Amino acid sequence: MRKTTPSTAEIPARLADEPDRDALRYGRVFGALVLAAFVLYGVGSSLADQPIGLVLVGINSVAVALIGGIGFRLLRSSEHNIGGVYLVARLAEAILLFVGVAFAGAVGSSEFDQAAYLLAMIALGVGSVPFFLALRQGRWLPGWFAVWGVVGYAMLATGALLELASGRSVALAFAVPGGLFELALGVFLLWRGFGSMSTRSPLAMNKPVSEVL
Repeated sequence: MRKTTPSTAEIPARLADEPDRDALRYGRVFGALVLAAFVLYGVGSSLADQPIGLVLVGINSVAVALIGGIGFRLLRSSEHNIGGVYLVARLAEAILLFVGVAFAGAVGSSEFDQAAYLLAMIALGVGSVPFFLALRQGRWLPGWFAVWGVVGYAMLATGALLELASGRSVALAFAVPGGLFELALGVFLLWRGFGSMSTRSPLAMNKPVSEVL
């Protein structure tokens, strides 16, 4: 039987498929972790006075840190600094959420837990705004969808900051757009992953986000 070798045109096409598969895989893992974090922290924080609650919040913190790691990996070649900021923000969120619930469970006071939660949301919002701007600019997500994330996380950080400064319970109202976005993002990424090479522009990926603002 005659052995055939791939043509020079076929080899680049095969190589181009690799980023597509990575984008799909990373996107689905990212989406699954985002959805899991809702359940893990929601249930875990409600059981803060029990060992299982702290375990669930600990698992949530691991999931949040992994989300930051995937985000950093996604942008490391085009927007390295923004990816780094997002990773640091997610790590800060993970630590603050765990420490807050652990302290509340040990002492029986929710005041420190609430303050830690608000600080975590500020960190998340500040880190996520440039991150989703970069995803929009690089066409990792549909433009309108990424803008929803930018607005949602900006409102989340604003509400948390206002509540922390004033003591008034306003953070929840400000968090609604961001919360709905995270749910939609998780479902969307499980379905489609991040944008493929066919929907992204190499020129756009190489431009700094500052040129889009």
